[in-house]
Amino acid sequence: MVTGSRGEDKPKEIVVFSITRNATCDECGEELWSGNLLRVVEGTAHCMACADLGHLVYLPSGDAALTRRASRHSTLRAVVVRWSRSRKRYERQGILVEEAALAQAEDECLSDADLRAARRVREAEGREKRDEAFIGSFAEAIRSRYPGAPQGAEVSIAEHACQKYSGRVGRSAGAKALEPAAIDLAVGAAVRHRWTDYDKLLMAGWDRNDARAQVGADVAAVLDRWRGGGP
Repeated sequence: MVTGSRGEDKPKEIVVFSITRNATCDECGEELWSGNLLRVVEGTAHCMACADLGHLVYLPSGDAALTRRASRHSTLRAVVVRWSRSRKRYERQGILVEEAALAQAEDECLSDADLRAARRVREAEGREKRDEAFIGSFAEAIRSRYPGAPQGAEVSIAEHACQKYSGRVGRSAGAKALEPAAIDLAVGAAVRHRWTDYDKLLMAGWDRNDARAQVGADVAAVLDRWRGGGP
């Protein structure tokens, strides 16, 4: 459970901007084009990967029931806003939620034929983006380096890290060469998000660096077990 929450009992929403002009991530230097998403933290701009929100999927506004359910099921979520020149204000465009939360919300709304069709399209697009051969090799490398990982974890980690056009570590030159450092980064990120309270801390309003420090020992313990170094 998350302990030592900071600030108010009900934390402020995480806000992400759909930018209207080109920008640059202050952390990694990636160029961001109009329409890309950006988070501002203490006056600095962060792309979704550097803001640790890159694993979330975008759900546009328009279906209140689907948005409400997806938001409820997602441990970490963010609101997407965009500047309206005509109204001179930021307007809500949608939310970012965990993919599993969106799928669960869609399952609860499957009486709507349009939602079923949208889900099929989204799943087909996801399959097209995956390079199956590379993902398979990357998953095998994860399993070899972390033989104690839960069954199937190497596949889900590889699919996420190696998704085409994502800019994640799995698309780097080091990952394509199956270098240990790239594999460690991908596995460490997955453990941080899925096997610790990291996302809950972010949702509670913690600074990203403080949250990483808070779960650092937990991440290290999981990785040690997966390597075969612990019970």
